[in-house]
Amino acid sequence: MSEVSRRAFLGRAGLAAGGVAVGGASLGVLAACTDTDSTQNGGPSADTLDPQDWGSVRDQFALRRDLLQFAAFVLACPPRQVTDAIAGHRAGLDKDTNDYLNTREPALDSAVITAAANYLQTNPETIALTDSTTMGLGLVYNGIRLSTGQEVLTSEHDFYATHEALRMRADRDGVGVRRVKLYDYAPTASLDQIVTRLSEAITPATRAVALTWVHSGTGVKLPVAELASEIRSRAMALGIDRPLLCLDGVHGFGIEDTSPDDLGCDFLISGAHKWLFGPRGTGLVWASAQSWAELDLSIPSFAPGIVGAYIQNLEPVGVAAGAAATPGGYKAFEQRWALADAFRFHQALGRGRVAERTRVQATQLKEGLAELPGVRVVTPMDPELSSGIVCLAIDGAAIFELPAVLRERHGLIASVTPYSLPHLRLGPSIITSPDDVEAAIRAIDEER
Repeated sequence: MSEVSRRAFLGRAGLAAGGVAVGGASLGVLAACTDTDSTQNGGPSADTLDPQDWGSVRDQFALRRDLLQFAAFVLACPPRQVTDAIAGHRAGLDKDTNDYLNTREPALDSAVITAAANYLQTNPETIALTDSTTMGLGLVYNGIRLSTGQEVLTSEHDFYATHEALRMRADRDGVGVRRVKLYDYAPTASLDQIVTRLSEAITPATRAVALTWVHSGTGVKLPVAELASEIRSRAMALGIDRPLLCLDGVHGFGIEDTSPDDLGCDFLISGAHKWLFGPRGTGLVWASAQSWAELDLSIPSFAPGIVGAYIQNLEPVGVAAGAAATPGGYKAFEQRWALADAFRFHQALGRGRVAERTRVQATQLKEGLAELPGVRVVTPMDPELSSGIVCLAIDGAAIFELPAVLRERHGLIASVTPYSLPHLRLGPSIITSPDDVEAAIRAIDEER
């Protein structure tokens, strides 16, 4: 590499050996990076948002108004504030790719990490950026250090991505993987049952516990803080090191008003393009400083300090754990950088208000559906054991055909759970209203 190109490469990402990007781009800096018209997508611009008015919040989304959007959590449509940021970054990259990347990447990357840390109420150095929940699960379950004879304990209720990541690890390294059934029937699941069954499944061989915060097949929300406490107690009783609690958090992230410290987990893994309504292809992994030290990394990072040290034949120093764990390579930068705006959007709404808005509608939906003959609400009624996902079974219904029927006849957008036992699945959120919930109940009533 020539001296000129070497200096350019080091300068682009601030890669002086041992250097660490600090601080964050202010909203003004980000605005200066965005030279597109904020109203280019039609309708109100982002600066017309009234966070206290849920109608104004709904106006920030380009989603069709003639449809009842109860499956937006599958792959979200970001609000206008985010799509405008994406468009601005894309325009800058398209006009002068090299300059935009070289001069703005460090500040924009830092702004994303800072916004994520503010949202999670945690230290920016503990966050790694990923492209999805699945990528994060792969990084964590591929990298957790396991000695001979140690195992990972997961549940029967986890999604394919967790089960498959653990299967791959078991096939490659021969580590043990066991599954525990935390509840027999989702509607009657209880905190005591879930906590007791997990505790009894932990053995002296258990090094990590791999769970999902909100089960996408039933809508059951695990009592994570209670489980974390029980894991500590069980480990003390067995005289073993406390197993690491790893949490697929994607269907709680963006809804629940809680932080990783509140949950008590060691790893929180989530995509940002579901309930957070963030840019597509974005996600993160949070871990405590002690937990990052338990992980062997598998994808090279382009973090400041690492590549520069490599070029200069030095050992990297002073690199944040999250940055070191962030997979390197060229990304859809316009999407990643706009993630900061998604966090700011939710912060403007208020995490507590988002949680309450979702919870009230989910309760309304469950109670209304429960009154319909032939309809069984699978998700627990207790808001302590449920979140935004509402799953249901309908006697005699062709479950896989129902979403198309509901869309065609009622404009209701629903999904089917991707599990061996399928259910119809609806998700009220910040882009739906109590009136939408009533319309969804009527639609189900007519098609049952």
